[in-house]
Amino acid sequence: MTEYLKHYSVMLKECLDAMELGSTSSGSLFFADLTFGAGGHTFALSDRIHGSTVYSTDQDPDALKNGEENIRSRGKVGAVNLLAMNFSEFPAWCEQNQMHGKFAGILMDLGVSSHQFDKMERGFSFRADAPLDMRMNYGDSNTPTAADLLNTLSEKEIADILFTYGEERLSRRIAARICELRETKKIETTGELEEICFHAYPVKDRHGKTHPATRSFQALRIAVNDELRVLENTIPNLLPYLSEGGVLAIISFHSLEDRIVKHTYKELLEKENFPVTILTKKPLTATDEELSENSRSRSAKLRLLKREAQPGRVDGTKKKRFKI
Repeated sequence: MTEYLKHYSVMLKECLDAMELGSTSSGSLFFADLTFGAGGHTFALSDRIHGSTVYSTDQDPDALKNGEENIRSRGKVGAVNLLAMNFSEFPAWCEQNQMHGKFAGILMDLGVSSHQFDKMERGFSFRADAPLDMRMNYGDSNTPTAADLLNTLSEKEIADILFTYGEERLSRRIAARICELRETKKIETTGELEEICFHAYPVKDRHGKTHPATRSFQALRIAVNDELRVLENTIPNLLPYLSEGGVLAIISFHSLEDRIVKHTYKELLEKENFPVTILTKKPLTATDEELSENSRSRSAKLRLLKREAQPGRVDGTKKKRFKI
């Protein structure tokens, strides 16, 4: 896998505005983009704020290879630094490198990259038949694939994953069919899982706006990569490394992620060790102009948190757009 497919940087202007606010408020020129992907946010941030240094993380081997090539070709060596790790490891890296209070802005885009969706052999999509992998870091042989989970977990465990992470109302029916079929043949491809989900739905519901397999694929991806637990545990651990005045910006793409971000921000507001202000009473969403260019931005929600020197608050502004 060498070719890295194109990716649209979701809510780019809003993210850059938030990072610039953090820099203006804190005086720092250090930034972190904890979901590098195709590097859209990272390179735009480096270009916009003169003299900045950006540390970006990713665990996807394709993203890392493509990123290193782009850093060199764009003349960004030193200005952009790519770290091969899951973002959950970033606080430990900061601790080791004495980065306390250094960052003017930390950005997290929790969406799966277009490359991962569109590179069919990664197994994230059911648009073509491919191995059921779904690992963000496909080079990690210690992480079970989606196929491994479907062929080893109990019927109840599979149903719980589909219901909890995908909010799939037919989770029990789909799990029962998976376990029935795997008695004679392992479930190994995206096409096999898509067919199971499709036929689990009543005929009248099979051709609605949302494909019957969508929620199950989302649920399995979250389970394979342990996404929600990692997110919940990581957010509080980032605060010590934000400068006073620094901004934490997180883009989520489904209700479970957004709920974690929202509630974690509120919990941080109530603690006294790192005073914060929640800048977004309601999450920011993509503009109509962006939606006309990229339909995948439709579900994106951006929430902002600012570290303060004094106890903070929820910003009561009712304006839809965030402005610096």
